Amino acid sequence: MSLSTLNAISPIDGRYRNKANALAPYFSEEALIKYRVLVEIEYFIALCEIPLPQLENVDSAIFEDLRAIYKNFTAEDATAIKDIEKVTNHDVKAVEYFIKEKFDALGLSEFKEFIHFGLTSQDINNTAIPLSIKEAMNDVYVPEYLTVLNKLKELVTEWASVSMLARTHGQPASPTRLGKEIDVFVVRLQEQFNLLNDIPSAAKFGGATGNFNAHHVAYPNIDWKAFGSKFVQEKLGLQHSFPTTQIEHYDHMAALFDTLKRINTIIIDLDRDIWTYVAMDYFKQKIKKGEVGSSAMPHKVNPIDFENSEGNLGIANAIFEHLAAKLPISRLQRDLTDSTVLRNVGVPFGHTLIGFKSTLKGLNKLLLNESKFAEDLENNWAVVAEAIQTILRREGYPNPYEALKGLTRTNEKINQNSISNFIDTLEVSDEIKTELKAITPSNYTGI
Repeated sequence: MSLSTLNAISPIDGRYRNKANALAPYFSEEALIKYRVLVEIEYFIALCEIPLPQLENVDSAIFEDLRAIYKNFTAEDATAIKDIEKVTNHDVKAVEYFIKEKFDALGLSEFKEFIHFGLTSQDINNTAIPLSIKEAMNDVYVPEYLTVLNKLKELVTEWASVSMLARTHGQPASPTRLGKEIDVFVVRLQEQFNLLNDIPSAAKFGGATGNFNAHHVAYPNIDWKAFGSKFVQEKLGLQHSFPTTQIEHYDHMAALFDTLKRINTIIIDLDRDIWTYVAMDYFKQKIKKGEVGSSAMPHKVNPIDFENSEGNLGIANAIFEHLAAKLPISRLQRDLTDSTVLRNVGVPFGHTLIGFKSTLKGLNKLLLNESKFAEDLENNWAVVAEAIQTILRREGYPNPYEALKGLTRTNEKINQNSISNFIDTLEVSDEIKTELKAITPSNYTGI
């Protein structure tokens, strides 16, 4: 059976393939193999640039031909490496053998034993995977995040003057403005995004147990620590973790996943609020010709985009949570569990991307139902009681809170007339009464 969107097990590669396929160049099996080839090639070039005595005769003009091996990497190349792996039963060794074949073709056979020289497979994996994550973040995640953020910023401006009845504990509370409530999410998202910039993209590079043992025994006069740091930081653009065991300690990667999880949680919070506002009839939704909302109820236009986002972001967070909790833990100098779970690193990114796109789609379908905002405010004049009793406190009026409590803590309807009549009974100046009567649910919205 050939793989298609209809028979894929994962919905990321099936139903939602068109929403997540931008991540394939970073997190697919082919992508991982390509990143491994990249690291191996750049490592060989770095050894030539020392230069090691045995590599002094490598002409630097050949470097671009070597880089072309990963720059022009194809699906056929990936398949060739997988065929080699069927024999080696080792994925990184298969990459090494593939590159050796390329060296033969380039006339570099005498130098091919310096491919993967002194390294363990985790020197390749623990640089390739952080590099793929970093580039996926920059190329795919950040643009999608900014698209959602900028849409929210637009709504902050568009809805800046829309007065809205707030609800604390689900009950009517001091009024607010719709734009400000959206701005709460904007600022929360921005603050968490700023934290992402403080998290290094770290990588391990130091041999079988992190000490450059093989490198040092072969060439004891070379500062391999300095070489490793220069290679990881200048060639790959990552931070060199040192000292380590055989593997990267993943503390920084865990911090990244935890922060991505918090961003998703903020979006989930937004999804649920907008969903509730739709249920309260604060928003209508744009209707697309031909669509149905229910197989049984023709009238329904459901807020499915926010539900879809919430579900996908929840799955993403569950996996981010496991990755962040599991990766920093490894028995002694290493076990294999990190390799197993890292093969799933693209999954939470995929669900996150789907979630972002669904939230954005839902936001773009919203139609403001201004009459419902005005109706709810008009039906809840009791919320101005806070304003009245606060001004009375300012004026030294005796027991203002208790006076307003007696008026408003009742099952009887409170409206503009009952508030106005109550103000007329107060023993305050006409100027203060005028000030109090000017307060309405629509203008008592703070700053």
